[in-house]
Amino acid sequence: MPVLIVTSHPDDWPFEIPGVDKIDAWTYLTSPEVTDSAGSRSTRVFNLCRSYRYQSLGYYVSLLAEARGHKPLPGVITLQDLKTRSVSRLIPDEIDELIQQNLIPLTSDEFTLSVYFGKNFAKRHERLALHLFNLFPVPLMKYEFSKREGRWQIRKIAAISGAEVPEGHREFVAESATRYFSGRASSLKSPRRTRFDMAILQNPEEQDNAPSDSVALNKFVKAAREQGVYAELITRDDSGRLLEFDSLFIRETTAINHHTYRFARRAASEGLVVIDDPVSICRCTNKVFLAEMLTRHKVDIPLSIVVHRENARQIGERLGFPCVLKKPDSSFSLGVVKVKSNEELKAHLEDFFGESDLLVAQEYLPTTFDWRIGILDRKPLYACRYFMAPGHWQIIRQEEKGRGRYGKVETLPVELAPPKAVKAALKAANLIGDGLYGVDVKESNGRFVVIEVNDNPNINSGYEDSVLKDELYRRIVEVFVRRMEQKRARYDAD
Repeated sequence: MPVLIVTSHPDDWPFEIPGVDKIDAWTYLTSPEVTDSAGSRSTRVFNLCRSYRYQSLGYYVSLLAEARGHKPLPGVITLQDLKTRSVSRLIPDEIDELIQQNLIPLTSDEFTLSVYFGKNFAKRHERLALHLFNLFPVPLMKYEFSKREGRWQIRKIAAISGAEVPEGHREFVAESATRYFSGRASSLKSPRRTRFDMAILQNPEEQDNAPSDSVALNKFVKAAREQGVYAELITRDDSGRLLEFDSLFIRETTAINHHTYRFARRAASEGLVVIDDPVSICRCTNKVFLAEMLTRHKVDIPLSIVVHRENARQIGERLGFPCVLKKPDSSFSLGVVKVKSNEELKAHLEDFFGESDLLVAQEYLPTTFDWRIGILDRKPLYACRYFMAPGHWQIIRQEEKGRGRYGKVETLPVELAPPKAVKAALKAANLIGDGLYGVDVKESNGRFVVIEVNDNPNINSGYEDSVLKDELYRRIVEVFVRRMEQKRARYDAD
């Protein structure tokens, strides 16, 4: 039984979908055939019970599904989110803006949106329906909106059962459900002979700035398959599917105020193995945090100042010119500038302080290349020389339309990299966690200084994999497999 729809009463779901079985809640909770079925860990449970209130049958369907190692939709964490009094606090800014744009044409001050497996009747509401489904992954939902002071707000959200679907909506619900499940045709046609499922989050629109190119992504999928893991490339539109998987591997540029962080946080809270984990994203994507933490733990870094409006005048005195000014959340050389004079400094400070109350200023250390040491599970994985982009002082020269011009990359065995560079990288990365990191180290006048720790390092075909080749992908997947096995062993022991 790879896919189950569970209802309060058998008549609550009067539709037949190929590859999908239907069962009532009481049978699911009590039948030995269900509770003791072999291979049950691959079972997807779609909970369409009439109530999800605490300690109701619907609540226990999701709760015991998780206890059995099944993958329920909705999960218990989602059920807890539904009980939150102030729903608006759970709505990210980008979805709030989508709500405003989507509902502008409405003339009334009240509106109800039905979301059936991420779909809505009206084409113009489809994108909003999908994003709300991804935020609250519940098969059947109703959202009530009201407009106050010119802005739309979610007044109430409620999960609904199959029995509550209006007669006029039932055909559409059946079509939406069929489309939803047909998108998983590979899993419905026959049970996969794999131990675990892995989601690889990627963004095809990132192009040159993506942490992994398409060839590398396919090599991850292949390495997973060779170790008995089903790996699937997903995008931001698939967040509502996270519970289908045992692990999440983020291969998209991460940021805090961003869907990548919400993916990581939800996946971690649901018990998935996650790289990049949300703690690593928080720590690595803020350069103020990194500067403070690395300094406190006596990791050698360039002379640095955490800058605020009161001490900004000290930058020139302490660091001299040129120096480097960084926004806290800068990545791919964006938000990082070389400042040559007090006049340039004042102009950039005015701009940067408009986004953040704290900045980082560092001494400028000119080098022809940076060391990039890849760290995985607290062990060195690969070593590269990242050379500066032609005619530029950074390894990436950002150009129009978000495209970057990179310097050349030389990869060499870790044992041939300077031991001091590897040691510094390990010390810095171990302060972050036990995930996958790329640590940038500058070698200047005999010093090896850590520039930053990246939680989402580049792994591209023909570059970082030049020495280890397919072994690089195998080692990364191996860490996922070991952690998934450990989680399963703890579950079995309990």
